Amino acid sequence: MSLIHSTAVIDPKAQIDSSVTIGPYSIIGPHVKIGAGTSIGAHCVIEGRTAIGNNNQIFQFNSLGAIPQDKKYNGEPTQLQIGNGNTIREFCTFNLGTVGDQSITSVGDDNWIMAYVHLAHDCRVGNHTIFANNTQLAGHVHVGDWAILGGFTVVHQFCRLGAHSFTAMYSLLFADLPPYVMCQGQPAQARSMNFEGLRRRGFSALRISAVKAIHKILYRDNLTLKQSIDTIEQLKPIYPEALQDIDILLDFLKTNPEQRGIVR
Repeated sequence: MSLIHSTAVIDPKAQIDSSVTIGPYSIIGPHVKIGAGTSIGAHCVIEGRTAIGNNNQIFQFNSLGAIPQDKKYNGEPTQLQIGNGNTIREFCTFNLGTVGDQSITSVGDDNWIMAYVHLAHDCRVGNHTIFANNTQLAGHVHVGDWAILGGFTVVHQFCRLGAHSFTAMYSLLFADLPPYVMCQGQPAQARSMNFEGLRRRGFSALRISAVKAIHKILYRDNLTLKQSIDTIEQLKPIYPEALQDIDILLDFLKTNPEQRGIVR
């Protein structure tokens, strides 16, 4: 029995693995590639140069690969890339990239993306993230691995959210959110570090102690960002088990554009 519903409209040029399931009234464009084990629900529109990996579950009423909501876009052959093992719930909109960036909007692996999420052009989403309902990312936003975005989170264009960061419901971000930091508010303010999330991911007590020390330096010691970076560097010999965690934070802070700053 065919795994593609008879009412689905599939362009003959689309590259679709024989194991893909496509529901009623979905439309698949000519430049679309869909990998093994992926399921497409009813009434989805997948267009543009969109590549979807293996074992994704894409629910009904999604729009993936539509042209960017950017007046500078002029029909260039830009892309949307979605990795493996993602869950994408209803009414999500992921747009193509633009030549003003790297021409790609991308989503990694094993992400849990709830209903009504919008990923604008040139967004980059890592792996193992959770996007709660109605999360909205403007263009060029980067989200690190294991980040969790609460419902109705809104992120200004070009902002970055670091690995293991967390936003509370209705957070509004105009600045970069460093790794491990929890924020809340309009505009968002740092509230704590994502300690519970780190414990659930198997961080040892020593690694969590290092993150606590980072939090004190970054948010409680009344230091400039430059002073904070220099002081955090000094934690490396104290917490050798957490060298990777410290480096993730330092790399993020050192590449923070001065005009944007970080969530404070």
